[in-house]
Amino acid sequence: MGGIFLYTDHSFEKGSELEMVLLLPAELTGGEKQWVCARGSVIRVEEAPNGGFGVAARLDGISAMPEIIS
Repeated sequence: MGGIFLYTDHSFEKGSELEMVLLLPAELTGGEKQWVCARGSVIRVEEAPNGGFGVAARLDGISAMPEIIS
């Protein structure tokens, strides 16, 4: 698990640093779902068919976060 690819309406420059809050499913955590803060940097940006952008990022670190009550 060294990276992530996501679609967004915002374009990013290659090399831009990102910080994302994600909810990982139990299948990826080996137990229960878990909120994490992921830090990384953009390695590729593509134009998406719907007019948005596809962003590939290398993940440099992931930290567990406390449960977020919605």
